[in-house]
Amino acid sequence: MFITKNLIVGVALLSVAAAFGVKAETFGIETLNLDAVDQGWGTAHANQSVDGHPLFIDGKRFEHGLGTHATSTLRITLGGKGERFTAIVGVDDEVDKKGSVVFKVIGDGKTLWESGVLRGGDPAKVVSADLHGVKSLLLLVTDGGDDMSYDHADWAEAKIAMIEGKPEALAPPREPAVVLTPKSSPKPRINGAKVFGVRPGAPFLFTVAATGERPMIFSAKRLPAGLQLDPQSGQITGALREKGTHEVTLRAQNAQGTAERRFKIVCGDATALTPPLGWNSWNCFACDVNEGNVRAAADAMVASGLINHGWTYINIDDCWEAGRDADGKVLSNQKFPDMKALTDYVHGKGLKIGLYSSQGTQTCASHEGSYKHEEQDALRYAEWGFDYLKYDWCSYGALFPNPTHEQMLKPYQVMRAALDKAPRDIVFSLCQYGMGNVWEWGAQVGGNCWRTTGDITDTWPSMSGIGFGQAGHEKFAGPGHWNDPDMLVVGYVGWSAKVRPTKLSANEQYTHISLWCLLAAPLLIGCDMEKLDAFTLNLLGNDEVLALDQDALGLQATCVITDGDVHIYEKELEDGGRAVGCFNLGDAPVTMGFTAFGELHLSGKQTARDLWRQQDVATVDADKDSLPLKIPAHGVVLYKFTAAK
Repeated sequence: MFITKNLIVGVALLSVAAAFGVKAETFGIETLNLDAVDQGWGTAHANQSVDGHPLFIDGKRFEHGLGTHATSTLRITLGGKGERFTAIVGVDDEVDKKGSVVFKVIGDGKTLWESGVLRGGDPAKVVSADLHGVKSLLLLVTDGGDDMSYDHADWAEAKIAMIEGKPEALAPPREPAVVLTPKSSPKPRINGAKVFGVRPGAPFLFTVAATGERPMIFSAKRLPAGLQLDPQSGQITGALREKGTHEVTLRAQNAQGTAERRFKIVCGDATALTPPLGWNSWNCFACDVNEGNVRAAADAMVASGLINHGWTYINIDDCWEAGRDADGKVLSNQKFPDMKALTDYVHGKGLKIGLYSSQGTQTCASHEGSYKHEEQDALRYAEWGFDYLKYDWCSYGALFPNPTHEQMLKPYQVMRAALDKAPRDIVFSLCQYGMGNVWEWGAQVGGNCWRTTGDITDTWPSMSGIGFGQAGHEKFAGPGHWNDPDMLVVGYVGWSAKVRPTKLSANEQYTHISLWCLLAAPLLIGCDMEKLDAFTLNLLGNDEVLALDQDALGLQATCVITDGDVHIYEKELEDGGRAVGCFNLGDAPVTMGFTAFGELHLSGKQTARDLWRQQDVATVDADKDSLPLKIPAHGVVLYKFTAAK
């Protein structure tokens, strides 16, 4: 009855317009170009939900409209000729009373209508917004204040009445992909982590990351007994038998000169003393992954030179499993005929390799999980030679639909105990999607990193919503245990064999990498490594930016200033400097004079260095000067401040 009365009101308003001689033509938004919809997960559908089902809200079916997913935006140009927007909105029934969203209708930057929080199972709400004089219409769906899981949102029977002309959906404009990172010098430069953790007796593999002209000769002073360094490859191998800390000096020499760097080796109980850097197969290939893709990724990591910037892991995600043999040992499928040969191949290149499982009976893609085979699987992974395990919640929830806190912790505790018995170090990555505030107990169950969020997609709403939603997690991160806001979505992605360029704009990609590095997040490249272009390499190969992520102090940046669309993050560094990321979440460039140095804990004369351009840009007196900033829309200015000499 509620819906019927409001629809009558909308019809009456249009009738009034007609009485004054204005003839309005109505257009359903499902007739517009829905490729322009930018959303956090999945693909927008005309006349169907985001999962491709008929539109249902609170038991009522609707024939027309748009099915989307938070966070979602659709920009429509009206040219000032619009009359009224009407719709019926709510969370689609396909999520079974889960999810929470907010619908907003925004005209020329002004909110014309807002739903408030709508949850799965709530009655639909009727939208009626006056469009007179509005040039640009934005239909926005945000999450309901939590994460975007299950946020399937329907703009049912959505219509735009026009006085004249037609509405047109517009994709956000794409700015040029400008390469900011300077080319590496031909002189030697040692990059990557300055500290490395290993357990006693575990196989040791560390490749000295160094840019510069080849050939290059590597050496090390005070390398502990049990380890050896190959002078040509820079690979340090062997094993340490006793706990202890070793201060080593690494050296790289070529025809252009010599570089040295201090390097700390900590033999003890902790590993992953800096966030893992590497590649994961899911965001590019998903279940289409095969051994050839993995070998090619390892080849490209070396051939592209990314290995010289500290990138290390080549990780297989879901869809490698085939079942178990008669003894219960997990088997790989026909796409991965010889796991041991594959790990040997990757290790031979100086890289490490990881794989995936679930704590339930099945993985997310319905392959073999590790439930009640944890110790057997951990020993199998070690036998094959794997160095990293992503351990997913999928299907465990079916065993414990409403898990207690103890039930959430137990499967990770069981696998951690199993990994501790394995004769090699295996990074333990918890894929908990943020459930149960995993950041509060991830380290307690022995996790080296833990997902704080649902799956990322290559859209601004998804990436920014996840990245700028990490506030409050910083106190739980540190060497050996890291908050994980999910993998990178730059380059060519696609979640299938058919990859395509990321939907993120160039500035959004700079924001993505800058923010993840400030957050001390695990950096796992999600793109097709055989399609690395100059712009993507510029994002992934800037040593001064990557150094923020790999800083040995291991602090996660905090947001210290919010001023409208500008969010400013600060990160304290081991060398006494401070990294500062100035982000613009708005749709227009921001020009400002920054004076709040005290809030960044800066005083006296400071040298400001632009890390993307790798150049000093100013010397400022933090007690009295102003620093001019121009931040692109959805972009970032990333500086490092150090006391001026």
